[in-house]
Amino acid sequence: MSNSSSIIQFLLLPFADTRELQLLHFCLFLGIYLAALLGNGLIIITIACDHHLHTPMYFFLFNLSLTDLGCISTTVPKSMVNSLWDTRDISYTGCVAQLFFFLFLVITEYFLLTVMAYDRYVAICQPLHYGTLLGSRACVHMAAAAWASGFLNAVLHTANTFSLPLCHGNAVDQFFCEIPQILKLSCSDAYLRETGVIVFNVCLAFVCFVFIVVSYVQIFRAVLRIPSQQGRHKAFFTCFPHLTVVSLFLITSVFSNLKPPSISSLSLDMVLAFLYSVFPPAVNPLIYSMRNKELKDAMWKLMTGCF
Repeated sequence: MSNSSSIIQFLLLPFADTRELQLLHFCLFLGIYLAALLGNGLIIITIACDHHLHTPMYFFLFNLSLTDLGCISTTVPKSMVNSLWDTRDISYTGCVAQLFFFLFLVITEYFLLTVMAYDRYVAICQPLHYGTLLGSRACVHMAAAAWASGFLNAVLHTANTFSLPLCHGNAVDQFFCEIPQILKLSCSDAYLRETGVIVFNVCLAFVCFVFIVVSYVQIFRAVLRIPSQQGRHKAFFTCFPHLTVVSLFLITSVFSNLKPPSISSLSLDMVLAFLYSVFPPAVNPLIYSMRNKELKDAMWKLMTGCF
């Protein structure tokens, strides 16, 4: 039996046991990571440099790309290093930091997606009040509230999780430090306090989910009332990227954390963790730029101006 005070490192779950598969994992994650860096970095730089994109929608997209960039940088590099050097360890401090920053960025992203749903609702359902309801000061306040909420939630979860006595070793059944896997190492009656915090946050997340759903019900009702087919298509496609990103984020994260224990396995848990922690930050830039001519033109202008 071990105690949390005596643990100086944790052992992460490797993606592969053979050297060839470890190197393959390193190369795949390297490609995904570079694609995420390029895509999100390009969006951040483009929005920052092009004054035509200094609007509420792109301001929130700028913040979303920052969270995506930070989120994938929190988990993937350590996993790549472990595969490259054929090791599993992460220091106790490193695990605490990884859990904190991952929670901070993921929770912030969810609140930002909620705010972006409100942005789309006002833009389509109340266009005459858009400038008033979503002025620069209001946008900064909403973004700051999202970041502050993510920070406070991350501090609370991290402090609760690592204050628990650990009685079941130091082997984490995941390729990065996440709360459910750390709780499995805690003493059987010690995790109830963190479980209470999780239940509170699930309720808060559900309120945000209801807000997003109600916003989109109102948006679709407003879109269907637009007389011209071209106008309906234009309005819908301004919402399509956000709706896709929200769906991807919610489906992968909810299924990963609320799946029945009967279908749980190490392989499935690892795949699901990949889908909600690595996949969205890599594909979100593609989703947002695919049908956004204004953003694509600004990116092209930026790239051609640099070379």
